[in-house]
Amino acid sequence: MPTVPIFMPQLGESIAEATIIRIDIEPGQEVAADQEVIEVETQKATMGVTTLCKGTVKEITAKEGETYAVGTMLGLLEVTDEEVTKTGVETLESAAQKRVAEAAAQPDEEKNLHFAVDNDSYEEKQPVVEPSVRGLPVPAGVKGAHYISPRMRARMDELGLREADISAIVGTGAGGRVTVEDLEKFLDYIETWPSSHASPMRLAVADAMRRSWTRPLATVSRPVRLDRVLDHRRQQDPKPGLTLYVLRAFAIALSEDPASAGFLIGERIVHPRAFDIGVAVQVDDGVVVPVLRHVDTMTLGQLTNAYADMVDRARRRRLGEDDTRAGIATVTNFGTFGLTHGTPIPLPNETLILGLAAGVKKPVWSEEVEAFVPATEAEIIVTFDHRVVDGGGAGLLLARIDQLLQSPEKL
Repeated sequence: MPTVPIFMPQLGESIAEATIIRIDIEPGQEVAADQEVIEVETQKATMGVTTLCKGTVKEITAKEGETYAVGTMLGLLEVTDEEVTKTGVETLESAAQKRVAEAAAQPDEEKNLHFAVDNDSYEEKQPVVEPSVRGLPVPAGVKGAHYISPRMRARMDELGLREADISAIVGTGAGGRVTVEDLEKFLDYIETWPSSHASPMRLAVADAMRRSWTRPLATVSRPVRLDRVLDHRRQQDPKPGLTLYVLRAFAIALSEDPASAGFLIGERIVHPRAFDIGVAVQVDDGVVVPVLRHVDTMTLGQLTNAYADMVDRARRRRLGEDDTRAGIATVTNFGTFGLTHGTPIPLPNETLILGLAAGVKKPVWSEEVEAFVPATEAEIIVTFDHRVVDGGGAGLLLARIDQLLQSPEKL
């Protein structure tokens, strides 16, 4: 009978691989077309792999806990000729025949063109690169030097290590550089320490933060009174969370000054074409940032419903590709953990992130009654790419957000 593969599908434009969490089929089992048969975990969500057509499971080549690249065959189905004709699905046999036919049709003189290089002439054409600096590449005696030798780089690549991973190692090489021997001693030293496996989600967060930190980031904050927001919230049904009030004010402020959310490409600042803003959602092993679209045009009521659905799917790891497609900024409410201050880090593709700290009751001077009155205040914090936004611009942005929050009925 013809056989049809079950492939690891393309689960998102930026996703190259996924880890098998659960296999729901076994050899000999009959499956329907478009049936979810394998559950996989990507850096952003948990998704299902489905069958292309109806058939009987012939073989399962994937293993739970293993990670496979997009396009990898995970299993095989035996199908009928009628099913192949009905669905138009390509079988392994027809794919093999097609490759044979294409190879036979290729002219002999065109074969192996990629390797038709005269080695001697190729070597002669290579430019000779002379070192621009003689002697040590780093000043002698400087501890923790950042230079990494080719040998060290090769060993790090073998182990899958980044520069940040070896920052704890004191180098004994020239200029304080970390040598391969230093690395091996350090790895032996921590071999017996307790450890845990980093999940794909944790690794994705680590990679994003590492890339974000290549830019000059700065943080400013200001207190904002929340009493009017809290009064307005009590009158709503359903009640919007404080995050949504801040999210809405943030979107309006950015729409009035789009350059604040622009990103620098060469000598150009590219402005956003839509005010799509992500919201950081804490999950078991990290943080996901689903994105709400066109926040500047949505009402608080619309945001409340969209946000509730989005957070529910985020915590169940059921976000779609469009849910996590890049926004222009992020809002994170770390005040839910009782934190009164923080320095959030924007995603690599974003210039800004706005943080909301916990509200605190405190006495605040009132010019109206000329006395201290009790008020609820919270810090709003913005971290920004200092190449695009200056401290003054970030301060004005926070001032505008504060102003908007004092008229919550207009949000």
